[in-house]
Amino acid sequence: MNLGRQANLRMLYPSSLTTGKQTRGVSGQMTGAQAVGRLLEGTSLSYSFSGANVVRIFDPAVTGPDGRAAAGGEIALETVDVEGNALPPPYAGGQVATGDRLGILGNRDFMDAPFNVISYTSKTITDQQARTIADVTKNDPSVRTTWADGSYSNQFVIRGFPVANTDIAINGLYGLVPYQMAGTAWVERVEILKGPSAFIMGMPPGGSVGGTVNLTTKHATADDITRLTLGYASNSQFGGGFDVSRRYGDDKQFGVRVNGAYSNGDAPVDGQSNELGQAALALDARNDRARFSADIIYQKNYADNPSRPVYVRAGAVPVPAAPSASANLGQSYYFADGKDLLGIVRAEVDITDNITVYATLGGRKNDFLGLYNFSYLTNSYGAFDANVYYQPSNNSTITGETGVRANFQTGELRHELVVSYSGLQSELGVVAPVVATYRGNIYAPPVVAPPNLAGRASSAPKTSTSTLSSAAVADSVYAFQDRVQLILGARYQSVLQEGWSSTTGARTSRYDADAVTPAVGIVVKPWEKVSLYANYVEGLSQGPVAPAGATNVGQIFAPIQSKQYEAGVKVDFGRVTATLSAFQIEQPNGILNTTTNYYDVDGEVRNRGIELNVFGALTEQLRVLGGVAFMDGVQTKTAGDVYNGNAAVGIPDVQLNIGAEWDLPFLKGLTLTGRYIYTSSQYASVDNIQSIPDWNRTDVGARYVFERPGGKPVTIRANVENVFNASYWAAASSSFGLARGAPRTYLVSTTFDF
Repeated sequence: MNLGRQANLRMLYPSSLTTGKQTRGVSGQMTGAQAVGRLLEGTSLSYSFSGANVVRIFDPAVTGPDGRAAAGGEIALETVDVEGNALPPPYAGGQVATGDRLGILGNRDFMDAPFNVISYTSKTITDQQARTIADVTKNDPSVRTTWADGSYSNQFVIRGFPVANTDIAINGLYGLVPYQMAGTAWVERVEILKGPSAFIMGMPPGGSVGGTVNLTTKHATADDITRLTLGYASNSQFGGGFDVSRRYGDDKQFGVRVNGAYSNGDAPVDGQSNELGQAALALDARNDRARFSADIIYQKNYADNPSRPVYVRAGAVPVPAAPSASANLGQSYYFADGKDLLGIVRAEVDITDNITVYATLGGRKNDFLGLYNFSYLTNSYGAFDANVYYQPSNNSTITGETGVRANFQTGELRHELVVSYSGLQSELGVVAPVVATYRGNIYAPPVVAPPNLAGRASSAPKTSTSTLSSAAVADSVYAFQDRVQLILGARYQSVLQEGWSSTTGARTSRYDADAVTPAVGIVVKPWEKVSLYANYVEGLSQGPVAPAGATNVGQIFAPIQSKQYEAGVKVDFGRVTATLSAFQIEQPNGILNTTTNYYDVDGEVRNRGIELNVFGALTEQLRVLGGVAFMDGVQTKTAGDVYNGNAAVGIPDVQLNIGAEWDLPFLKGLTLTGRYIYTSSQYASVDNIQSIPDWNRTDVGARYVFERPGGKPVTIRANVENVFNASYWAAASSSFGLARGAPRTYLVSTTFDF
């Protein structure tokens, strides 16, 4: 309900209440009560105000004429607060939301966004038993992971371009996500924006242009939550989680939510174990004119003998078939140990009914220590050379944004004007010396003695710093009863990067660049449920940093510029939505030379693609989620024009993800689920000599919900990922080589609500 944002109302209702209901919309000058009443005309729904800006929407047939639950008719309300910490309500089926938080543009219904966006709900995260953000992205055909599944790190590709885990945002701020991998215990929504996001979100610290993942944190809901979950993952990972939410005050103006999760045990990869602990505290307070929130999150992520990328030496070396998915290519003494502590505060104040000022500030501290290898395949029979790295690293970030929003009219045009300033300061320390080398074969990995680590430091000195700052202005102009929406904006971006020697402490590089980058987006609704959109976005972002495993690890490169052209159509059929997008993105290309292990920038990658997405409820019992992406990635402007016209590394022609849920009509409470993932073949080298074959994966699951005495639900979930235990190379990457798919994985959990 966009009315909430425009009228500064906090609207509370269960997500299922509005499913399948249509309204004529509201326009003109009127009071908030008049607007809500007109919006609900013809829907059989009613409303009541429990505060000056708090509206409770209900069905009198279920709750009674005053909105209080009739006997046996109690319903669980979901807070749909469209300002501050607000979130758009779920769409039909509950797997995705009706809108996203689009940076400086605020909350937008997906039909009003001139971008391809999708927001996966906490229901999807919970029902699929997603352990990390990478698990959630398995629903999206535009996204693939370029790090071994089930390991300690997440790295992504969106629209064929790398998106580092560090470029995930939390509540719209970059630089705060746990550095190696983010768990899901504290996550309410996983929002994915396809394409460059610098205009609406500011500059991502890793320079990603393919898209952005934004995580919204869990905050107190309208009704109390007391929830306990016990779970198991193969081979012997046991754990559990809790979630407690309360609101206090006469108008429920104070909120507290505490949640956490812990799991530990042997993973489905032989000889590997994983430990993941998460804890989060969220506070909020609000009155008629102001809103405040705060989040504190801690995460510990430890892996014994973790899965790692595998590289292929340059030259005419065909890529061998992937080893068994459960095979471990490392050593029993390898480990990866990461700890993150982060905090965020946000405040909004309505100066007038039409002007709001806001500010948000966050910080994160990460410490990491790892001992592991990079393997380099030397022939088609699986032989490899291995370098063992000892990697201490640390990262500290301070980030923030402030701005003002104003709503006003000029004649027949309605404006939503935003002016903002954002900044991010980050300091990274990383060293990754080679402490041992050995040889082996991926089909029969050897056992080698541990390296001598005597005298090795467990911390790293400063090796690079980044200062990113930008000022943006955006005007969203609405005309013809919001049937035409035009977004005009520009962002001044400044990037200062400095590199430092890990041995002498001397500064080794400095890049200072700035630019004004424009953006334009348009949405046209020829019919009420059809949106035509287009956008053009330019961006300036910090240059790439040479990854661990490179001989020039930590070296930073000059800032890079990117461009995107996109057009599409979205059709909302009421309970099912389909979207079609066509895009072109251009960006300089970072490549790790697997002969010299030197990381450099060479030429550009131009990727053109078409995306088809579908989500919603086909019937009351059947839901669908997924789509397909067709892409054509090409190298351009390479050194000496040697590789011009060659296919880009790691960009398949086809990516397909399709999932479905079916509520069995003959057994109330039982739901069957399934998902199929397909990725076509892709090149693994810039000369297009090396490639990996296509692959597919099938997941199945079931859940059963019943009520124990007292009416509180119990939910039992069981999922099997990679049912047929396929072994495959899941992705090829210029930076991280080859990623392996995870073996068959069993997941079982039971959730108790109290």
